[in-house]
Amino acid sequence: MTNTRRILGVDPGTNFLGYAVIQVQKNKLTIVKMGVVKMKHLESQPLKLKKIFERLTEIIGSTSPDEMAIEAPFFGKNVQSMLKLGRAQGVAIAAGITKDVEITEYSPKKIKQSITGNGNASKEQVAAMLANILKVKLDEQTLDATDALATAVCHYFKSSSALSGTKRYNGWDSFIKDNPDRAKG
Repeated sequence: MTNTRRILGVDPGTNFLGYAVIQVQKNKLTIVKMGVVKMKHLESQPLKLKKIFERLTEIIGSTSPDEMAIEAPFFGKNVQSMLKLGRAQGVAIAAGITKDVEITEYSPKKIKQSITGNGNASKEQVAAMLANILKVKLDEQTLDATDALATAVCHYFKSSSALSGTKRYNGWDSFIKDNPDRAKG
């Protein structure tokens, strides 16, 4: 058995979706791949959702992550934005589940807290702390990509903690069991 595992972090969005794959080997973290899926040019929501599914399926296929950590949509004032983010997150989860990748969901506050120690940290503070933790330059990366990286690193930090309080799904059955209102008959 190997002590190496890979974690895919996803920051869902409908115009820009951040992703980052990290490799953990003997408690050393390295970035395998990270970037952004750009969808702003696509006119319809279904086309954007299709692109999310296709790109994440490709990324999973090429990097073989063992687990996926995804940022949960946060409650905001704009209900339409919340719905769109929820759909993007759902499609991202579906891409992981269809590739048999275990999914864990984290709130934005929990991610920021685990990286910076402050649940209200700015995206820039999170990126700066990640550069320090991983000892890499992230200046060329967008905040969507560094948010995805933060999600993956948060999962690494929290996955060994018994107090993580996160939701895990290892297949459609467990997801539907916990979310019966999200299934259509």
